[in-house]
Amino acid sequence: MKIGLTFDLRSAYLEMGFSELETAEFDRDDTITAIENALTTLGHKCERIGHARQLMQALTEGKRWDLVFNIAEGMYGIGREAQIPAILDVFNIPYTFSDPLVMSLTLHKGMTKRVLRDAKVAVSDFLVAEKGSEAAAISFGGPWFIKPVAEGTGKGIDPTSIVRDKAELPGAVDHLIEKFKQPVIIEPYLPGREFTVGIVGTGNVAKVLGTIEVVLLQNAEEGVYSYVNKEECEERVEYRLVHGSKDPVVKEAENTALEAWRVLGCRDGGRADLRCNANGKPLFMEVNPLAGIHPQHSDLPILCTMQNIDYLSLVEMILTSASARVTL
Repeated sequence: MKIGLTFDLRSAYLEMGFSELETAEFDRDDTITAIENALTTLGHKCERIGHARQLMQALTEGKRWDLVFNIAEGMYGIGREAQIPAILDVFNIPYTFSDPLVMSLTLHKGMTKRVLRDAKVAVSDFLVAEKGSEAAAISFGGPWFIKPVAEGTGKGIDPTSIVRDKAELPGAVDHLIEKFKQPVIIEPYLPGREFTVGIVGTGNVAKVLGTIEVVLLQNAEEGVYSYVNKEECEERVEYRLVHGSKDPVVKEAENTALEAWRVLGCRDGGRADLRCNANGKPLFMEVNPLAGIHPQHSDLPILCTMQNIDYLSLVEMILTSASARVTL
């Protein structure tokens, strides 16, 4: 197949003057190279496209592809991860990963939990606050955990995300709203084990690839899988492979993750993150239908490597799932 590759290149945005934090979710140059090499090795012709504006320019020039391998996160708006899928839908060009509806929904962690709660998936309590004063209406007890409602890569998460005094909650929420220009989701702080579950496939054929437990080391920011801990994961975090066949808590986490994946309509590959409450029950936190796939640094490939699934095989599984939507 002739496969286009859409992405937001972090180095290009940094050259344009955007900050490290603003570009934290974007891809490194070597991620693009790795995907390109994998697609070529699998026998496809790969053509780099770039970000959404570059895609629109290429389409205007008449370029077309059998499939687009899309990992672009987008820069602006709550629907930024949906922009490229929506553009490709206009031209009836199939692409990897989820459609615009799922991309928009799942970036908003509050809306995602509303849908999953309706489907009886195990989620924690939550409140989405558009201003700090709304935190006064919170109906569940603390300590509380606060984060921007629509960010990834741990942006906006640090030890101050844990708020133990209800009187401090409005101020802490207002601080995050001011910094990230978006509502804040307030949840109970979950003190238990944290898992990342890797999933490939779509619908009923989706399956769990494996699960890693996120273990924070002594030099990590305490109690939170924060932006800093993620950025410096090689020094601050231990990723421990765990097995549902040996650990009932892990099995429950995998079942919950897969159920959420199917309810939300996620496609091809990604991750779901869960954390246990004080009673040891794993609760869904968020899903990433556009998970990072840097071969050595991103959680999903890390998980695959631990399972003896090489990078080429991961890309092939994603491509195989997406190819079911291709009509040549």
